[in-house]
Amino acid sequence: PAFRRFQREFLLGYLPALAADWLQGPLLFQLLQSRGFLHSQIAALYSCGFASNVAFGLISSVFVDWLGRKKSCLLSSGLCSVSCLLQLSRDFLALAAGRVLAALGTSLLFSAFESWYIHEHLERHDFPAEWIPDTFSRVALWNSGLAVAAGLVAQLVAEGLALGPVAPFLVAMPFLALSGIFAGKNWDENHGKSRPCSKACGEGLRGLLSDPRALLLGLVQALVESILLIFAFLWTPVLEPHGIPLGIAFSGFTAASAVGSALFRRGVTGRLRLQPL
Repeated sequence: PAFRRFQREFLLGYLPALAADWLQGPLLFQLLQSRGFLHSQIAALYSCGFASNVAFGLISSVFVDWLGRKKSCLLSSGLCSVSCLLQLSRDFLALAAGRVLAALGTSLLFSAFESWYIHEHLERHDFPAEWIPDTFSRVALWNSGLAVAAGLVAQLVAEGLALGPVAPFLVAMPFLALSGIFAGKNWDENHGKSRPCSKACGEGLRGLLSDPRALLLGLVQALVESILLIFAFLWTPVLEPHGIPLGIAFSGFTAASAVGSALFRRGVTGRLRLQPL
């Protein structure tokens, strides 16, 4: 019962932030296009976000350990909220700043929350490490459902609220506030080991260079991610001229991704006993 209670407190703080992140995806290109920007300008705005994510990713773990995992979670919600507000602007620089803030907030979202949970699970509550996968399997299940729902909600509010493609960003803000308020009131702070950024990056680089398999895996992952980012930029201008509802299409993509993950898990753990190469 104590573990389930702790698990529930984590999910109630984490899942609203994930929902807000998904809501910002379906109509972003359409929003920027409605502001009158050319495809090349939209590509530059996307690149601002991608580059910021890469740059901050190098130091995010060190930053989270230094600032504190709980504070980093609250900062993630705050940065993403400001980013959503900036989407109301028609100024290119303001929108570029919004993309940078969204990238920083997202980088914290996918590092600080899980780091906070693992530390609390093992160090403060002394629960068995074997129980950690149970929590993250629940996160994965809920995350898939939230992704599908986000596309449907984005389509609904964009048309129903008569605010256009900016509406999902405004709807995301209460979820970010809920995540920040809940985590702020119910979570305890924890910190990691403080170490210089140069030392942490050096250790990571030495680890890659010392194991060719790790380097190869990183290169493969980088190529896969680059394909996904290109797809994230291109799918809207490809589908929109055909009158396809973008929110519905986004839900279809995320549902297909969830089905693929489920089939992979079934193939690896089921009767087929498939093994990755």
